[in-house]
Amino acid sequence: MLTTELIKLNNLQLAGKLVSDELLLGIQTSQRSGIGTEFEQFRHYVPGDDPKRIDWKLFAKSNQYLVRESATESNQQIRFVLDQSGSMNYAENGISRLNYARILLASLAYLANRQGDQVSLYTLHDGAVQPVVPAGKQSVQKIIATLESITASGTWQSTATSFPEFSRKQSEMLVLASDFLQVDNEWVNLIQRVAGPRREIVIFQLLGDQELDFSLQGFYRFQDLETGRELEIEADAVRDTVRQRAAEYLNQLDEKLRIPHVRLIRVRLSDPIALVLKQFLLA
Repeated sequence: MLTTELIKLNNLQLAGKLVSDELLLGIQTSQRSGIGTEFEQFRHYVPGDDPKRIDWKLFAKSNQYLVRESATESNQQIRFVLDQSGSMNYAENGISRLNYARILLASLAYLANRQGDQVSLYTLHDGAVQPVVPAGKQSVQKIIATLESITASGTWQSTATSFPEFSRKQSEMLVLASDFLQVDNEWVNLIQRVAGPRREIVIFQLLGDQELDFSLQGFYRFQDLETGRELEIEADAVRDTVRQRAAEYLNQLDEKLRIPHVRLIRVRLSDPIALVLKQFLLA
């Protein structure tokens, strides 16, 4: 189902269920799926695991130490983090970054719940990570209701954002949805602080086609969605510069996030959500 059709439903609960059902139908023959199925999966080896459980054939292909586990062992903590800064209001062809992120996280919440994982929701707003839905009974429904009411505004004012409660030793997955655009490496610094051997971090970087390709022609008035600052530009005159700087930034981000237990997934707002999640789960 196309993302535009999901948004037109104007029903996040239904959209999330439709995507999760479509995913389950498409991955039943898979040996691995990261969230929300009842099939065998893999996780990274951590000190204390029995070395006999390492899949050495998979190591030969991926050069990663992965431990095979069954669905009954997979009862981890899944923490969803939604960027609530003003740039999440960016939209193309009727699809806003915020709405895309809502459906993506709602779909993953349904999948994780079916697997029996604990799910919780955090938002990043005005430079602070705020817990909004704790893990517990009916947490999925509470997450859906909260996602529906969330708006985006403001800037990221702090470079010292952290998750102080993330010091426990429990195995967990941190799933972030954001444009991951930064001024002073604030995103990279945050990820580097919270990354660890028992914490898998998955980043969905949501970008528009024009942010990546910049194929506009003529004069445009651009507005910074976080500061409100406006700038008039002839697109043809700056196209090459914009493309070059965008490519440089994304390449640098890829390089900085090549750290253990961190996975960056770059997504276009034109990409079908179910396809994005299927590729993530089967990778």
